[in-house]
Amino acid sequence: MVGVASGALALAAGRWAWRRRQEGSLAGKVVLITGGSRGLGHLLARLAAADGAKVVICARDPIELERTRLNLKERGAEVLAIPCDVVDPGQVQSLVAQAVAAFGPIDVLVNNAGIIQVGPLDDMTLLDFRHAMDVNFWGAVHATLAVLPLMRERREGRIVNITSIGGKIAVPHLLPYDCAKFAALGFSEGLRAEAHKHGIAVVTVVPGLMRTGSAVSAVYQGHPEEEFAWFSGLAGSRLFAMDARRAARRILAAMRSGDGEVVLGWQAKMARLTKELFPNLTGRLLAVLDRLLPSEGVYLEVASGKAIAEERRLREFGAVAK
Repeated sequence: MVGVASGALALAAGRWAWRRRQEGSLAGKVVLITGGSRGLGHLLARLAAADGAKVVICARDPIELERTRLNLKERGAEVLAIPCDVVDPGQVQSLVAQAVAAFGPIDVLVNNAGIIQVGPLDDMTLLDFRHAMDVNFWGAVHATLAVLPLMRERREGRIVNITSIGGKIAVPHLLPYDCAKFAALGFSEGLRAEAHKHGIAVVTVVPGLMRTGSAVSAVYQGHPEEEFAWFSGLAGSRLFAMDARRAARRILAAMRSGDGEVVLGWQAKMARLTKELFPNLTGRLLAVLDRLLPSEGVYLEVASGKAIAEERRLREFGAVAK
């Protein structure tokens, strides 16, 4: 008798879990991913498409965007790629209108577009702060406000905001990025509270460093070579950075379930806990870290990670040739 009861309970639990998976499936859903041409955005587009979603990706670089579209299409994805700069609200409104015309209302918005500037405060200008805010904060606001009316009308939808542990702990030499991510985190948490009554779920994703190739996409200021060395070393490290594919799978699960907040990576979880329990100690440790990082260059140079990586490759090639 006990065995029969246990079997029935297990069967019921299995059916409940299956229904939950079906309810959370992205099959037939329209998923819009900003910054979808590379890195985490590209991985999320792949996973969403594999789950049956119709995927819309946008990015500023039309060549890179088309390359990603073809890659997704080759994998069987139903995909639409639209060049768009999320800094411009007019372009974002046009993006959403084109996506709706092609696939129907947006079911899931993933605010993933972002930039990273690496360097000490003395080598940052007011424009650097404004640019970081424009992309990392205002870009998410523009996209959110563009999809909200239709989601409210249908009383359903999900908005996934990719923030950062840099939005909870201000890491030295990433100050414009930190400020923008603090703002994005606050926006996401406040939006979650206000959107709930309209049937809209908001997911705040708080990743630590991920091995996405972000070091190559970043901009380095002051002493670019030295800044690139420490940042790329951490961002490419298995100890300090999370595998991007694993992170994307976790985000997809949150996207499907509608979880409120997801912190990715034990490093980010540990950093957040340390900050909450020992804020003064955390501040002192960050001050020590700052002294270990490259000194100010006072606007000596600005370089992209891509340019630095290419220059390094050429130097290594020249050394091997000799």
